Amino acid sequence: MPITPDDRTRIRDAVAAAEAATDGEIVVVLARRSDAYHDVALQVALLAMLLVLAATALWPGWLLAAHGWAEPWGDAPSPRFLLATTGWVMAATFLIVRYGCAWTPLRMALTPATTRARRVHARALMLFRAAAERRTVAATGVLLYLSLDEHRAELIAEAAIHDRVAPAVWGDALAALLAALKQDRPADGIVAAVGAIGTVLAEHFPRGAAPMNELPDRLIEL
Repeated sequence: MPITPDDRTRIRDAVAAAEAATDGEIVVVLARRSDAYHDVALQVALLAMLLVLAATALWPGWLLAAHGWAEPWGDAPSPRFLLATTGWVMAATFLIVRYGCAWTPLRMALTPATTRARRVHARALMLFRAAAERRTVAATGVLLYLSLDEHRAELIAEAAIHDRVAPAVWGDALAALLAALKQDRPADGIVAAVGAIGTVLAEHFPRGAAPMNELPDRLIEL
């Protein structure tokens, strides 16, 4: 889902057009992903290692088979052999799963949807505070944040807007964005969402006598 120079121009023009009829300011941020989720990979690897221990407790026969393969003419397996073999298999399982999860698509697939949603929201909130909050005279900044790998979008508005516009009103903007994203058309989705946001802002915050462009219109890519 690459963003081309033409896409950037379209998005910039869409933001400028949306702001032409309102005192609201729209900031659009596009990120590849909102988190690396390395902690999820570690948790999955630890879980896989513990499952080896649980499986051994339920089906210890594999240890006896391993002893028979290693020492076909030996005595009964010693506790040392059993513990060492189990430990090596647990360690190998941990390393295999941990390094397998270094592949980003697998790591993303193993991350629960609720975890992805929380981290996308947290990243959007952080960016809103850095790029939009209290950066306009009338406190009318809106952040539209799109995180591609999670296929999630967030829209955060300043208190002056939030007090007048119910969160459900932004549903059309986010629906248009996510629908286009599912079709691998993020730029089209952003343009449609910006247009919908501009319509809402123009209704509640019409353009004043002294128009100002206080926040950048360009797409911010992370």
